[in-house]
Amino acid sequence: MARSDRLFRLLQAMRSLPKPVTAARLAEETGVSVRSLYRDIDSLRAAGARIDGKRGYGYRLTEDYALPPQTLDRLEIEALALGITEVRAMGDPDLAAAAASVVAKVAAILPDDREQHLFHCVSKVYRPEARYASAQNLGLIRQACWREEALTIHYTDERGSGTLRTILPLAIVHTERRLVVLSWCRLREAFRMFRIDRIVEAKVEGGSFRPDRASLLCTYLEALESGDAAPAARSGG
Repeated sequence: MARSDRLFRLLQAMRSLPKPVTAARLAEETGVSVRSLYRDIDSLRAAGARIDGKRGYGYRLTEDYALPPQTLDRLEIEALALGITEVRAMGDPDLAAAAASVVAKVAAILPDDREQHLFHCVSKVYRPEARYASAQNLGLIRQACWREEALTIHYTDERGSGTLRTILPLAIVHTERRLVVLSWCRLREAFRMFRIDRIVEAKVEGGSFRPDRASLLCTYLEALESGDAAPAARSGG
């Protein structure tokens, strides 16, 4: 692991782990020896990070040089916490982990009183069960959207019939009850919504469809705003 990546990982561990955190725990989290961990802490301090603590006691990051001070009012903190809690309740493990990381990063740059508002906000989300069932191909589809790469999917429709499609994945849409991928279907030459839980298998086709993604999304959104039903995405089919 590159040293810069290791130092960034150490900063993130100090943001997220209960304080004070021991050198042994930090070494375990960053995958280095305790001796190397002490050197890394000295490097962060030399770069401007304020780290309280000492060997044998534990450490606490009190000022993070990597992020500028933030001023969020209470309502902004409520909105942030509510949105992050909703993301963590969706049932997507990768997004849940990312949401927890965001909380740790934001808390590290808030004043103490605002940090308490973040962790004890009055707005709550209660979901006894995850909002969406886990989908085995979700990570691959998300990467394909980011990279603007075509996908070949094996899809099962509502009648149980299987079909093979090549799609240009434009966006993952969180509806009230389902996760769907808004796509341009090369077979139908039209917009289609494919339920992600019905995608039995997905494979990267290869080749980028950039910059078509932006123009296709604009075309779709303009059609929705104008009320033109023709380009509107149908479910599968």
